[in-house]
Formats: sequence, structure tokens, C-alpha cells
Amino acid sequence: MIKKVELSKAYRLVNTGPTCLISAKFDNIENAMSASWVCALDYDKISVVIDSSAFTRSLIEKSGYFAVSIPCEKQANLIMKLGLISRHQNAAKMQYVRLFYKDGFNVPLVSDCIAWLVCKVLTNKANQSEFDLFMGEVVGAWADTRVFEEGRWKFDECEEELRSLHYVAGGEFYTLGKSINVKI
Repeated sequence: MIKKVELSKAYRLVNTGPTCLISAKFDNIENAMSASWVCALDYDKISVVIDSSAFTRSLIEKSGYFAVSIPCEKQANLIMKLGLISRHQNAAKMQYVRLFYKDGFNVPLVSDCIAWLVCKVLTNKANQSEFDLFMGEVVGAWADTRVFEEGRWKFDECEEELRSLHYVAGGEFYTLGKSINVKI
């Protein structure tokens, strides 16, 4: 079941460093791409690095919004395809990508992921130009309750195919699993 995540806890969705799918829409054109450099900036703010050549970036710049979908192990092939195929060269790139929308938001979310955030761009032209760095205020967040509930990931309890992926290079990923609680 998909459940809303409190915006004050939205940072926890990306704090573990998962490989993400960034999506956007403008003028009825949708696109999604893979991104590894996604980071929490504050409780309800995140950053993402999006190269100036990325088709998705042009949609973000025009619409002022983007979404972060957190895929899981069973979506490894999708992550690779969305990272390697550009819509600049293949207009049909999105034909097999299932998207959905949450009420009140005109930003596509990638289906079958384990968590989603919708962000409003916090414009900083210098950072966007020099570092390809976009900052966003999280305006909506949701998660699959099989994996994230009450502000906590449950990777040590869920099926392996639902664990988040962490890209290294050359098609190699790691998954999260074991939780360690330290008391001082």
C-alpha cells in the first residue's frame, strides 16, 4: 500500500543514498532518467545533479518541478535503460515505462518503485549552470508501506526484490539490508 510520508521525514527517503529515477513533464511531454547523485539538504529539501545535456533537465527548467522515484532491486534493468537511453536520440524511450500521478500534482511518478517525492525547484541559476545542481523543496512524498513506515525503512524485514539499489559503476549495484542500532 502506498502511504503519504510526512514532509518533515521526507529526507529519510533519500538519506540512504539510493539510485533514483528523476522524472518531469512539460507541455504533455514526460521523461525519466536515472540519477545517483541525489541527496537530502534539509528535512524537506533535496538536491540532485542533472547534466545540462539531459532531456529531463529541459522539462524541469520549463515546468519548475521534478519527481524522485526510488526504484528497487527488481527494477535494475529499468534503471540502466533510463540511464543509458536518451530521449534526444530515442523519442520512444518512455513507451514501456509505466507512470502514474498523485492527486494535486502534475508530475509523473514511476510505477512499482518503493518511494516517491515531488519537488518544486528552488532556483539557483549559478549552481544549475556551474555544477548542474538542482535543489528542490519537497511538496509531496509517499512510500510503499511494505518497505517504509512510520518514518523508517524496513529493508531487513522486506523481500529482497524490494530493497533500494545503490549504483557503483559498470552495471554493478549494491542493496541495503541489515539495520544496526547503536546506543551510546
